[in-house]
Amino acid sequence: MGGDIRAIARFLPPGLVAAVLIAGALLAGCGGGSGSSDAPAAPVPTAANELALTVDRGADGAAFNSPFATVTVCVPGTTNCQTVDHVLVDTGSFGLRLAASALSSAVSLPAAVNAAGAPVAECARFAGGYAWGSVRRADVKLSGETAANLPVQIVADPLPPYGTVPTACSTSGTNFGSNLGAKGILGVGVFSQDCPACAVSSAPGVYFACTALGCSPTALAQSSQVANPVAAFAINNNGVVVVLPEVLRGGVATLSGSLFFGIGTQPNNQLGSETVYTTDSRGRFTTTYLGATVSSILDTGSNAIFFSDPGIPQCAGFFCPQAPLTLTAVNTSSKGVTGTVSFTIESIQSIAGGTAAAHIGADAGSSRTFAWGLPFFFGRKVFVALTGAPTPNGVGPYWAY
Repeated sequence: MGGDIRAIARFLPPGLVAAVLIAGALLAGCGGGSGSSDAPAAPVPTAANELALTVDRGADGAAFNSPFATVTVCVPGTTNCQTVDHVLVDTGSFGLRLAASALSSAVSLPAAVNAAGAPVAECARFAGGYAWGSVRRADVKLSGETAANLPVQIVADPLPPYGTVPTACSTSGTNFGSNLGAKGILGVGVFSQDCPACAVSSAPGVYFACTALGCSPTALAQSSQVANPVAAFAINNNGVVVVLPEVLRGGVATLSGSLFFGIGTQPNNQLGSETVYTTDSRGRFTTTYLGATVSSILDTGSNAIFFSDPGIPQCAGFFCPQAPLTLTAVNTSSKGVTGTVSFTIESIQSIAGGTAAAHIGADAGSSRTFAWGLPFFFGRKVFVALTGAPTPNGVGPYWAY
Protein backbone atom coordinates (compact mmCIF):
# COMPACT_ATOMS: atom_id res chain seq x y z
CA MET A 1 0.00 0.00 0.00
CA GLY A 2 2.80 2.36 -0.83
CA GLY A 3 4.64 2.17 2.45
CA ASP A 4 3.71 5.09 4.66
CA ILE A 5 0.95 6.53 6.82
CA ARG A 6 -2.78 6.63 6.27
CA ALA A 7 -5.62 6.53 8.76
CA ILE A 8 -9.21 5.81 7.90
CA ALA A 9 -10.53 7.76 10.90
CA ARG A 10 -10.26 11.16 9.29
CA PHE A 11 -13.70 12.48 10.19
CA LEU A 12 -14.77 14.75 13.00
CA PRO A 13 -17.17 13.50 15.65
CA PRO A 14 -20.24 15.78 16.02
CA GLY A 15 -19.42 18.81 18.12
CA LEU A 16 -15.71 18.08 18.18
CA VAL A 17 -12.96 19.64 16.11
CA ALA A 18 -9.86 17.48 15.95
CA ALA A 19 -7.02 17.23 13.47
CA VAL A 20 -6.56 13.92 11.75
CA LEU A 21 -3.21 13.00 10.24
CA ILE A 22 -3.51 10.84 7.18
CA ALA A 23 -0.13 11.65 5.72
CA GLY A 24 0.53 9.29 2.85
CA ALA A 25 -0.51 5.80 1.93
CA LEU A 26 -1.50 2.75 3.94
CA LEU A 27 1.13 0.95 5.98
CA ALA A 28 1.58 -2.42 4.35
CA GLY A 29 5.19 -3.17 5.01
CA CYS A 30 5.79 -3.17 1.26
CA GLY A 31 6.79 -1.10 -0.69
CA GLY A 32 -9.18 36.69 2.34
CA GLY A 33 -12.12 37.55 4.84
CA SER A 34 -13.72 35.40 7.42
CA GLY A 35 -17.08 33.68 7.62
CA SER A 36 -18.54 31.10 5.26
CA SER A 37 -20.52 31.06 2.05
CA ASP A 38 -22.38 28.40 0.14
CA ALA A 39 -20.98 26.87 -3.02
CA PRO A 40 -23.12 25.97 -6.03
CA ALA A 41 -24.73 22.57 -6.34
CA ALA A 42 -22.63 19.60 -7.38
CA PRO A 43 -21.83 19.67 -11.10
CA VAL A 44 -23.10 17.12 -13.56
CA PRO A 45 -20.11 15.48 -15.29
CA THR A 46 -19.88 16.47 -18.95
CA ALA A 47 -17.45 13.73 -20.05
CA ALA A 48 -17.17 10.00 -19.55
CA ASN A 49 -13.84 10.44 -17.79
CA GLU A 50 -15.11 13.04 -15.31
CA LEU A 51 -16.24 12.04 -11.82
CA ALA A 52 -18.01 14.67 -9.70
CA LEU A 53 -16.43 15.53 -6.33
CA THR A 54 -18.25 17.05 -3.38
CA VAL A 55 -16.73 18.34 -0.15
CA ASP A 56 -19.46 18.22 2.49
CA ARG A 57 -20.24 16.82 5.92
CA GLY A 58 -20.14 13.26 4.70
CA ALA A 59 -22.30 10.24 5.37
CA ASP A 60 -22.30 10.77 9.13
CA GLY A 61 -22.48 14.58 9.18
CA ALA A 62 -19.07 14.91 10.76
CA ALA A 63 -16.57 15.12 7.87
CA PHE A 64 -14.25 18.08 7.35
CA ASN A 65 -12.09 18.80 4.30
CA SER A 66 -13.00 15.44 2.78
CA PRO A 67 -13.75 15.00 -0.95
CA PHE A 68 -16.45 12.45 -1.78
CA ALA A 69 -17.58 10.71 -4.95
CA THR A 70 -20.21 8.16 -5.96
CA VAL A 71 -19.15 4.66 -7.01
CA THR A 72 -21.15 1.84 -8.61
CA VAL A 73 -20.16 -1.80 -8.04
CA CYS A 74 -21.66 -4.76 -9.91
CA VAL A 75 -21.39 -8.50 -9.72
CA PRO A 76 -18.86 -9.09 -12.52
CA GLY A 77 -20.40 -9.44 -15.94
CA THR A 78 -23.96 -8.70 -14.75
CA THR A 79 -26.37 -5.82 -14.26
CA ASN A 80 -26.74 -6.66 -10.57
CA CYS A 81 -25.30 -3.40 -9.27
CA GLN A 82 -25.36 -0.99 -6.37
CA THR A 83 -24.45 2.70 -6.28
CA VAL A 84 -22.64 3.93 -3.16
CA ASP A 85 -22.39 7.63 -2.34
CA HIS A 86 -19.91 9.38 -0.05
CA VAL A 87 -16.86 7.36 -0.92
CA LEU A 88 -13.74 9.30 0.08
CA VAL A 89 -11.40 10.08 -2.83
CA ASP A 90 -7.84 9.54 -1.67
CA THR A 91 -4.70 10.31 -3.68
CA GLY A 92 -2.54 8.74 -0.96
CA SER A 93 -3.80 5.16 -1.14
CA PHE A 94 -4.55 2.58 -3.80
CA GLY A 95 -7.72 0.61 -4.38
CA LEU A 96 -11.42 0.64 -3.57
CA ARG A 97 -12.52 -0.22 -0.03
CA LEU A 98 -16.20 -0.24 0.82
CA ALA A 99 -17.86 -0.67 4.20
CA ALA A 100 -19.85 -3.90 4.32
CA SER A 101 -22.72 -1.93 5.86
CA ALA A 102 -22.96 0.17 2.67
CA LEU A 103 -23.72 -2.85 0.48
CA SER A 104 -26.97 -4.73 0.01
CA SER A 105 -26.98 -8.49 0.50
CA ALA A 106 -28.62 -8.69 -2.94
CA VAL A 107 -25.30 -7.68 -4.52
CA SER A 108 -23.22 -10.71 -3.62
CA LEU A 109 -19.70 -10.10 -4.92
CA PRO A 110 -17.61 -13.23 -5.57
CA ALA A 111 -14.55 -13.91 -3.43
CA ALA A 112 -11.02 -13.36 -4.64
CA VAL A 113 -8.85 -16.42 -4.02
CA ASN A 114 -5.17 -17.27 -3.68
CA ALA A 115 -3.20 -19.76 -5.74
CA ALA A 116 -4.62 -22.65 -3.68
CA GLY A 117 -8.19 -21.52 -4.27
CA ALA A 118 -8.79 -20.28 -0.71
CA PRO A 119 -10.87 -17.11 -0.25
CA VAL A 120 -8.76 -14.13 0.75
CA ALA A 121 -9.13 -11.28 3.26
CA GLU A 122 -6.95 -8.23 3.79
CA CYS A 123 -5.53 -6.58 6.87
CA ALA A 124 -5.11 -3.00 5.63
CA ARG A 125 -2.64 -1.48 8.06
CA PHE A 126 -2.88 2.19 9.00
CA ALA A 127 -0.86 4.56 11.15
CA GLY A 128 -2.75 3.68 14.33
CA GLY A 129 -4.62 0.53 13.48
CA TYR A 130 -6.12 -1.61 10.77
CA ALA A 131 -9.17 -2.35 8.65
CA TRP A 132 -10.02 -6.02 8.21
CA GLY A 133 -12.27 -7.37 5.51
CA SER A 134 -12.76 -9.74 2.61
CA VAL A 135 -11.31 -9.28 -0.85
CA ARG A 136 -13.99 -9.66 -3.50
CA ARG A 137 -14.33 -8.97 -7.19
CA ALA A 138 -16.57 -6.35 -8.77
CA ASP A 139 -17.09 -4.41 -11.95
CA VAL A 140 -16.35 -0.89 -10.66
CA LYS A 141 -18.04 1.97 -12.53
CA LEU A 142 -16.81 5.53 -12.06
CA SER A 143 -18.80 7.94 -14.20
CA GLY A 144 -18.40 6.53 -17.74
CA GLU A 145 -15.34 4.39 -16.96
CA THR A 146 -15.36 0.74 -15.88
CA ALA A 147 -12.74 -1.41 -14.19
CA ALA A 148 -13.92 -4.97 -14.85
CA ASN A 149 -13.57 -7.83 -12.36
CA LEU A 150 -11.50 -5.66 -10.01
CA PRO A 151 -10.42 -6.93 -6.57
CA VAL A 152 -11.88 -4.64 -3.86
CA GLN A 153 -11.89 -4.81 -0.08
CA ILE A 154 -15.17 -5.13 1.83
CA VAL A 155 -14.31 -3.74 5.25
CA ALA A 156 -15.84 -5.44 8.30
CA ASP A 157 -17.41 -8.17 6.16
CA PRO A 158 -19.44 -10.21 8.70
CA LEU A 159 -19.84 -13.29 6.52
CA PRO A 160 -17.85 -16.47 7.16
CA PRO A 161 -15.02 -17.21 6.88
CA TYR A 162 -14.04 -13.53 7.32
CA GLY A 163 -15.93 -12.62 10.51
CA THR A 164 -13.12 -13.28 12.99
CA VAL A 165 -10.08 -11.02 12.81
CA PRO A 166 -6.86 -13.05 13.19
CA THR A 167 -4.48 -12.08 15.97
CA ALA A 168 -1.78 -11.31 13.41
CA CYS A 169 -3.98 -8.43 12.23
CA SER A 170 -5.75 -7.33 15.44
CA THR A 171 -2.44 -6.61 17.18
CA SER A 172 -1.92 -3.79 14.65
CA GLY A 173 -3.83 -1.38 16.92
CA THR A 174 -7.28 0.14 16.69
CA ASN A 175 -9.87 -1.59 14.51
CA PHE A 176 -11.07 1.12 12.11
CA GLY A 177 -13.55 -1.22 10.44
CA SER A 178 -16.51 -0.06 12.49
CA ASN A 179 -15.59 3.63 12.24
CA LEU A 180 -14.91 4.39 8.59
CA GLY A 181 -16.85 7.67 8.68
CA ALA A 182 -17.30 7.39 4.92
CA LYS A 183 -19.02 4.55 3.08
CA GLY A 184 -15.69 3.71 1.54
CA ILE A 185 -12.33 4.91 0.27
CA LEU A 186 -11.39 5.24 -3.40
CA GLY A 187 -7.59 5.14 -3.54
CA VAL A 188 -6.27 6.74 -6.75
CA GLY A 189 -2.62 7.30 -5.80
CA VAL A 190 0.50 6.61 -7.84
CA PHE A 191 0.51 2.80 -7.51
CA SER A 192 -1.64 0.18 -9.23
CA GLN A 193 -1.71 -2.42 -6.44
CA ASP A 194 -1.35 -2.02 -2.71
CA CYS A 195 1.37 -4.59 -1.89
CA PRO A 196 3.76 -5.76 -4.63
CA ALA A 197 5.87 -7.65 -2.07
CA CYS A 198 2.83 -9.77 -1.19
CA ALA A 199 3.02 -11.43 -4.60
CA VAL A 200 6.06 -13.45 -3.54
CA SER A 201 5.75 -13.65 0.25
CA SER A 202 3.20 -13.89 3.04
CA ALA A 203 5.60 -12.05 5.38
CA PRO A 204 4.04 -8.59 5.05
CA GLY A 205 0.94 -9.99 6.78
CA VAL A 206 -1.41 -8.05 4.54
CA TYR A 207 -3.34 -10.82 2.80
CA PHE A 208 -4.82 -13.86 4.54
CA ALA A 209 -6.21 -17.15 3.27
CA CYS A 210 -9.39 -18.01 5.17
CA THR A 211 -11.08 -21.30 6.00
CA ALA A 212 -13.60 -22.41 8.61
CA LEU A 213 -10.65 -22.86 11.00
CA GLY A 214 -9.46 -19.27 10.65
CA CYS A 215 -7.29 -17.00 8.50
CA SER A 216 -3.53 -17.16 8.04
CA PRO A 217 -1.08 -14.99 6.05
CA THR A 218 -0.71 -15.82 2.37
CA ALA A 219 1.12 -14.61 -0.69
CA LEU A 220 -1.21 -13.23 -3.32
CA ALA A 221 -0.66 -12.55 -7.00
CA GLN A 222 -0.91 -8.88 -7.93
CA SER A 223 -3.82 -9.72 -10.23
CA SER A 224 -5.85 -10.65 -7.12
CA GLN A 225 -4.71 -7.78 -4.88
CA VAL A 226 -6.89 -4.77 -4.09
CA ALA A 227 -6.15 -2.50 -7.03
CA ASN A 228 -6.37 1.10 -8.16
CA PRO A 229 -9.40 1.12 -10.52
CA VAL A 230 -7.81 3.69 -12.84
CA ALA A 231 -5.08 1.31 -13.95
CA ALA A 232 -7.78 -1.18 -15.02
CA PHE A 233 -9.66 1.19 -17.34
CA ALA A 234 -9.51 0.46 -21.07
CA ILE A 235 -8.40 4.04 -21.75
CA ASN A 236 -7.73 7.12 -19.58
CA ASN A 237 -5.74 4.76 -17.36
CA ASN A 238 -2.38 6.48 -16.75
CA GLY A 239 -3.41 8.73 -13.86
CA VAL A 240 -5.92 11.25 -12.58
CA VAL A 241 -6.38 15.01 -12.33
CA VAL A 242 -7.97 16.62 -9.26
CA VAL A 243 -9.63 19.99 -9.87
CA LEU A 244 -11.13 21.96 -6.99
CA PRO A 245 -11.98 25.69 -6.88
CA GLU A 246 -10.27 28.27 -4.73
CA VAL A 247 -11.57 28.71 -1.17
CA LEU A 248 -11.22 32.02 0.66
CA ARG A 249 -10.31 32.32 4.32
CA GLY A 250 -13.06 31.23 6.67
CA GLY A 251 -14.07 28.29 4.51
CA VAL A 252 -17.31 27.37 2.74
CA ALA A 253 -20.18 25.10 3.71
CA THR A 254 -19.93 22.84 0.64
CA LEU A 255 -17.78 22.66 -2.45
CA SER A 256 -17.90 20.95 -5.85
CA GLY A 257 -15.09 19.83 -8.12
CA SER A 258 -14.03 17.09 -10.50
CA LEU A 259 -11.77 14.08 -10.77
CA PHE A 260 -10.65 13.53 -14.36
CA PHE A 261 -9.30 10.14 -15.40
CA GLY A 262 -6.23 10.00 -17.61
CA ILE A 263 -3.40 12.44 -18.29
CA GLY A 264 -3.02 13.81 -21.81
CA THR A 265 -5.66 11.44 -23.18
CA GLN A 266 -8.62 13.84 -23.49
CA PRO A 267 -9.08 17.61 -23.93
CA ASN A 268 -10.01 17.88 -20.23
CA ASN A 269 -6.89 16.23 -18.79
CA GLN A 270 -4.04 17.97 -20.62
CA LEU A 271 -1.03 19.07 -18.61
CA GLY A 272 -0.12 22.67 -19.45
CA SER A 273 2.13 24.98 -17.45
CA GLU A 274 2.11 22.74 -14.37
CA THR A 275 5.49 21.58 -13.05
CA VAL A 276 6.18 17.84 -12.91
CA TYR A 277 7.56 16.43 -9.65
CA THR A 278 8.84 12.91 -10.19
CA THR A 279 8.86 10.70 -7.10
CA ASP A 280 10.97 8.02 -5.51
CA SER A 281 9.93 4.37 -5.38
CA ARG A 282 7.56 5.16 -2.50
CA GLY A 283 5.68 7.81 -4.45
CA ARG A 284 7.37 10.62 -2.53
CA PHE A 285 9.25 13.84 -3.23
CA THR A 286 10.74 16.09 -0.51
CA THR A 287 9.70 19.32 1.14
CA THR A 288 12.08 21.71 2.88
CA TYR A 289 10.58 23.88 5.64
CA LEU A 290 12.41 25.77 8.41
CA GLY A 291 15.66 24.23 7.21
CA ALA A 292 14.47 20.64 7.52
CA THR A 293 13.99 18.43 4.46
CA VAL A 294 11.43 15.64 4.87
CA SER A 295 9.47 13.14 2.80
CA SER A 296 6.38 14.64 1.22
CA ILE A 297 3.15 13.74 -0.56
CA LEU A 298 0.06 15.42 -2.05
CA ASP A 299 -2.84 13.80 -0.24
CA THR A 300 -6.56 14.49 -0.62
CA GLY A 301 -7.13 12.10 2.28
CA SER A 302 -5.51 14.43 4.82
CA ASN A 303 -7.87 17.13 6.06
CA ALA A 304 -5.12 19.68 6.77
CA ILE A 305 -1.56 20.52 5.79
CA PHE A 306 0.50 18.50 8.26
CA PHE A 307 4.00 19.71 9.13
CA SER A 308 6.20 20.44 12.12
CA ASP A 309 6.50 24.00 13.44
CA PRO A 310 6.74 24.35 17.24
CA GLY A 311 6.33 28.11 16.94
CA ILE A 312 2.67 27.96 15.87
CA PRO A 313 0.09 27.70 18.70
CA GLN A 314 -2.32 24.78 18.63
CA CYS A 315 -5.89 24.32 19.77
CA ALA A 316 -8.32 21.44 19.31
CA GLY A 317 -5.62 19.57 17.45
CA PHE A 318 -5.13 22.16 14.69
CA PHE A 319 -2.86 25.19 14.40
CA CYS A 320 -4.50 28.37 15.70
CA PRO A 321 -2.23 31.41 15.22
CA GLN A 322 -3.53 34.73 16.54
CA ALA A 323 -3.41 36.12 13.00
CA PRO A 324 -3.13 34.32 9.64
CA LEU A 325 0.43 33.31 8.80
CA THR A 326 1.91 33.35 5.31
CA LEU A 327 4.55 30.63 5.05
CA THR A 328 6.76 29.15 2.34
CA ALA A 329 8.23 25.74 1.69
CA VAL A 330 10.27 24.27 -1.17
CA ASN A 331 9.26 21.05 -2.91
CA THR A 332 11.94 19.04 -4.71
CA SER A 333 11.35 16.17 -7.13
CA SER A 334 13.41 12.99 -7.27
CA LYS A 335 15.19 14.50 -10.29
CA GLY A 336 16.03 17.77 -8.52
CA VAL A 337 13.26 20.00 -9.89
CA THR A 338 12.34 22.55 -7.23
CA GLY A 339 9.45 24.91 -6.64
CA THR A 340 8.46 27.25 -3.82
CA VAL A 341 4.97 26.93 -2.36
CA SER A 342 3.44 29.87 -0.51
CA PHE A 343 0.61 28.93 1.82
CA THR A 344 -1.45 30.53 4.55
CA ILE A 345 -2.39 29.07 7.91
CA GLU A 346 -5.36 30.54 9.77
CA SER A 347 -6.78 29.52 13.11
CA ILE A 348 -9.20 26.62 13.14
CA GLN A 349 -11.34 28.90 15.30
CA SER A 350 -11.90 31.10 12.22
CA ILE A 351 -13.77 28.28 10.47
CA ALA A 352 -17.36 28.97 11.46
CA GLY A 353 -19.42 26.16 10.01
CA GLY A 354 -17.09 25.62 7.08
CA THR A 355 -16.69 22.13 5.70
CA ALA A 356 -14.09 23.06 3.07
CA ALA A 357 -11.23 25.23 4.37
CA ALA A 358 -8.08 26.02 2.42
CA HIS A 359 -5.85 27.46 5.13
CA ILE A 360 -5.84 24.79 7.82
CA GLY A 361 -2.74 23.18 9.25
CA ALA A 362 -1.84 20.78 12.01
CA ASP A 363 1.26 19.48 13.71
CA ALA A 364 2.78 16.36 12.15
CA GLY A 365 4.35 15.51 15.50
CA SER A 366 7.42 13.33 15.29
CA SER A 367 6.57 12.22 11.76
CA ARG A 368 9.27 12.93 9.22
CA THR A 369 6.56 13.81 6.74
CA PHE A 370 5.16 16.96 5.19
CA ALA A 371 1.64 16.09 4.06
CA TRP A 372 0.12 18.54 1.61
CA GLY A 373 -3.47 17.63 2.47
CA LEU A 374 -6.71 18.72 0.85
CA PRO A 375 -6.14 22.46 1.52
CA PHE A 376 -3.27 22.32 -1.00
CA PHE A 377 -5.66 21.19 -3.76
CA PHE A 378 -8.06 24.13 -3.54
CA GLY A 379 -7.53 26.47 -6.48
CA ARG A 380 -5.14 24.07 -8.21
CA LYS A 381 -5.15 21.47 -10.96
CA VAL A 382 -3.19 18.54 -9.56
CA PHE A 383 -2.02 15.56 -11.63
CA VAL A 384 -1.26 12.09 -10.24
CA ALA A 385 0.62 9.86 -12.71
CA LEU A 386 0.63 6.10 -12.13
CA THR A 387 3.88 4.21 -11.73
CA GLY A 388 5.15 2.88 -15.05
CA ALA A 389 2.41 4.58 -17.04
CA PRO A 390 3.50 6.66 -20.05
CA THR A 391 2.12 10.18 -20.33
CA PRO A 392 2.95 13.04 -22.70
CA ASN A 393 5.13 14.48 -19.93
CA GLY A 394 7.06 11.35 -19.03
CA VAL A 395 6.50 8.04 -17.30
CA GLY A 396 4.98 7.98 -13.82
CA PRO A 397 5.16 8.06 -10.93
CA TYR A 398 4.93 11.80 -10.64
CA TRP A 399 2.81 14.59 -9.24
CA ALA A 400 2.28 17.83 -11.17
CA TYR A 401 0.65 21.13 -10.25
